[in-house]
Amino acid sequence: MPDTPTLVLVYFDAGGGHRSAAMALQSVINAQERGWNVRLVNLQEVLDSLDVFRKITGIRLEDIYNLVLAKGWTLGSAYLLPLMHGVIQVYHPAQVKLLTGYWQTNPADLVVSLVPNFNRALFQSLQRALPKAPFVTILTDLADYPPHFWMEEQPQYLVCGTERAMQQARSLGYEESRLFRTSGMILRPEFYTRPACDRAQELIKLGLDPALPTGLVLFGGEGSNVMLAIAERLGNSSLELQLIFICGRNEQLRERLTRRTTRNKIFVEGFTKQIPHYMQLADFFIGKPGPGSISEAVQMKLPVIVERNAWTLPQERYNADWIRELGIGFVLENFRGVEKAVSDLLSGDRLPAMKARADALNNRAVYEIPPFLERILGGN
Repeated sequence: MPDTPTLVLVYFDAGGGHRSAAMALQSVINAQERGWNVRLVNLQEVLDSLDVFRKITGIRLEDIYNLVLAKGWTLGSAYLLPLMHGVIQVYHPAQVKLLTGYWQTNPADLVVSLVPNFNRALFQSLQRALPKAPFVTILTDLADYPPHFWMEEQPQYLVCGTERAMQQARSLGYEESRLFRTSGMILRPEFYTRPACDRAQELIKLGLDPALPTGLVLFGGEGSNVMLAIAERLGNSSLELQLIFICGRNEQLRERLTRRTTRNKIFVEGFTKQIPHYMQLADFFIGKPGPGSISEAVQMKLPVIVERNAWTLPQERYNADWIRELGIGFVLENFRGVEKAVSDLLSGDRLPAMKARADALNNRAVYEIPPFLERILGGN
């Protein structure tokens, strides 16, 4: 191992989880003072000249993806994914050539991918330019969505956050020596290090009642118009509860929710980096079944309520099964059933039981991964 090895963490901004995971991992590695030079690389920027979607529409592929999420245009996404893979396959030789040049100019001792879809090109380019540098893929989804999503049949290393992902890797022929199992998804250190707060006082500051069950409604950094329907159903429900809505960058949604008059109290927030704080104040979580958001909620001991249907992204559908298997929430066909789900959650001992199951998971992935990388750097 070099005296000061260089680690490259590859991410992109198609969805917020890849950048967030890369930055969280970099933060923990630096805090541990391992003596590594950790560099973050945005794959979109490296491959920008090959972005056929930008050439046609003037918009980057990752920006198109984020727009689709923000508008809720995800119906039929399972059929669009093979088309996207087809475009990636056509441009694969050019991607490998461009990435090979990048590694030759910007060498590394270990390359870690936190992105799907491009791991074959990343691996092949690294083999050409830096054949001694190991290649690692860290899944930021709970499971793979084969073929050619996260896992490729190539001699590399995989870091998986669930037993389902481990089984998928074994079925592709991965040897145990190339597999590393974490206790969950990568989360920002703030989800572990945030000090306790006076929950009652913090709720009062928001104009809420400390004595009432509190739901946190969050649909990623771009929000979702489905939050309006949830506000209507739960805000005017006969259930005794209150809600915190986090709208992300969707200012129009924030304004519409702020103007809404409801029977039950609601607090509306826009874009914020204080998600751990708001989760400290909540009793349960309502949102989409994204791996990051549900893992954050579970880390904060919040049972989750999500929907799984034709609009759910295909790579996120297993997440709903995972929630059911672990008994840490409710999976709805659609949010028209959210009032009954909340009623069931708040009845009997369901809420404390689900909180206890969430607490028992004890996800420490962001701290488990640096020792894995050290083993790989040292020849495993």
